[in-house]
Amino acid sequence: MVVPIVEKPGGEFECEFLGQKWTGKSEDLDDLKRRISLVGFYPHMVNEDGMRELNENPQKLAEAYDRLVVERLQRWVKLAEGRLEGTGVRVYVTGGNDDPPFIEKVIRESSYVVDPEGQVVTLDDQYEMVSLADSNPTPWKTPRELIEEDLGKKIDTMMSQVKDVKKCIFNFHVPPKDSTIDTAPKLDGSVSPPRYVVEAGVQMMVGAGSSAVRKSIERYQPILGLHGHIHESRGAIKIGKTLCLNPGSEYGEGILRGVIVTLKDDSVKGYQFTSG
Repeated sequence: MVVPIVEKPGGEFECEFLGQKWTGKSEDLDDLKRRISLVGFYPHMVNEDGMRELNENPQKLAEAYDRLVVERLQRWVKLAEGRLEGTGVRVYVTGGNDDPPFIEKVIRESSYVVDPEGQVVTLDDQYEMVSLADSNPTPWKTPRELIEEDLGKKIDTMMSQVKDVKKCIFNFHVPPKDSTIDTAPKLDGSVSPPRYVVEAGVQMMVGAGSSAVRKSIERYQPILGLHGHIHESRGAIKIGKTLCLNPGSEYGEGILRGVIVTLKDDSVKGYQFTSG
């Protein structure tokens, strides 16, 4: 979401953010921008004429959004290049279902960060990884969604190129269906924006993961499944021999969630959830 910050005479500004009106002077601006960025939104400085143009012209708003997304991702890529280049640490970054496809171009322009989406990549000359950014359909109607049948076909196409399934890692944004790491509030997608489904005063929960991903894990039994998508379902689950992990997400609170996994031969020797 783009959050316009309107510049006023005398070095003041005003902004509508999270249902509140924010006003202040230039010395308060950095703090407001930080707050907006922490929840994944994009602060955008405009004057009063610029604000009027955004309200009247949806195309201008869309152009501003695309530009701000690209600028932020370019900063992240440069940060990774500056801190990690020369260390021998490899960085693989894919999008998720919320991310517009044009972000792939930004990542692939990097000489260091790799977007492995839709490919088979070799890690440490031993383990292979296949990556999938798409999800099954959601009530939010996000940019990268596919019906389950098409998700399954994409996975099978990648797996046809894998040399050793026992040492393959599934780096799939969406977790497997009904796996406990895909439990999310049930939403009514018939309204916009979608709303929570409440019955007898109780918020309903549902397994929002992909049945195609689950079937693929059951069929191929990779060594590891790395997943995200459902922010509130941090956890680990075994499906057959495959360990599936979702570190969850609390980026809105300024917390970065992750997981460190130790592999040896054709098994997972250990894993540790991290936050910081």
